[in-house]
Amino acid sequence: MPIVNRVADLQSDIQAWRRDIHQHPELLYEVHRTAALVADRLREFGCDEVVTGIGRTGVVGVIKGNRPAGKGEVKVIGLRADMDALPIEEATNLPYASKNPGLMHACGHDGHTAMLLGAARYLAETRNFAGDAVVIFQPAEEGGAGAVAMLEDGLMDRFGIEQVYGMHNGPGIPVGSFAIRPGPIMAGGDAVFIRIEGQGGHAARPHKCIDSVLVGAQLINALQSIVSRSVDPLESAVISICEFHAGNARNVIPQTAELAGTVRTLDAEVRKLVEKRVREVVAGVAQITGAKIDLTYNRGYPVTVNHVPQTDVAVRAAREIAGDANVNEMPPLMAGEDFAFMLEQRPGALIFCGNGDSAGLHHPEYNFNDEALVFGTSYWIKLVENTLAA
Repeated sequence: MPIVNRVADLQSDIQAWRRDIHQHPELLYEVHRTAALVADRLREFGCDEVVTGIGRTGVVGVIKGNRPAGKGEVKVIGLRADMDALPIEEATNLPYASKNPGLMHACGHDGHTAMLLGAARYLAETRNFAGDAVVIFQPAEEGGAGAVAMLEDGLMDRFGIEQVYGMHNGPGIPVGSFAIRPGPIMAGGDAVFIRIEGQGGHAARPHKCIDSVLVGAQLINALQSIVSRSVDPLESAVISICEFHAGNARNVIPQTAELAGTVRTLDAEVRKLVEKRVREVVAGVAQITGAKIDLTYNRGYPVTVNHVPQTDVAVRAAREIAGDANVNEMPPLMAGEDFAFMLEQRPGALIFCGNGDSAGLHHPEYNFNDEALVFGTSYWIKLVENTLAA
């Protein structure tokens, strides 16, 4: 594979950074150690500017090319990696497994950070491009909307970013391969919280109660019918109720029950429709059963939408690294990604880099595949050199 030769030389360093970050996972915005490591490396590489504290604990590095920019060409692009881990107990038994109980890098953000560090080192050494490469290390992707925090701190305007690109590892995609698609590539995700207030009582006298468990069961069945009976079958939507808490005795009908779940969609109109139907179903079940039901419906990350011209740019860079046969168009995923917020502000694209036959994301046995490091790092480099060509 035509990976960048210098990157192959750097693989041991990139792997060492990755494994060090893996051993010390941090949650959401509390990525202080990881951010300090990133900032120290960027300064060592000779970045022209290193700024910390963007979006609370985000880090940004600016690397200026040494070639004159052509008139009217793109002059500044952003490359984004995420730094945070997950509240999962690691079960890999690796020699570099997490040292922080209950926390692990189960989504590969350790690899994402290490690959972008590798690209930053190479770009700072060579500077064979025209304009600025802005490397963005973001906290709190896993549910904390760290992208929004960085944007609210002026990320795009402060550094003059004109286009922005992201990358995520993909279990099941062969190492050395990439996958991407124009348009919606990852779903918008909303959170649903439901509290049912019934009438508790003795299990032997259900006729004197309003059974919150039965109400919850009816509600789940009704909510699950929304996708199959209200959404166009040619569209995509997911409703998953993943929490149901009620009662603490086998012979007592509980007064209350609580449900929580997620809604995933790929289209703005479908998103509106599903929210409307969820509200209608909750109101209808409350009326039928006589229970009081409170619904909290929180809009989360938007749909991640790749811009067509920038997807073409990403495909070209990936093909230069992996070959035409190893860059494929993928179906959209129903998982969410807060890089979507950045793509709402600037044109760009998210690409998936193969992680091979690994455990799935957010699984306690997941591990980022170190063999993928050189491919992702090389992709970043080609993307910068192609986009910021003189």
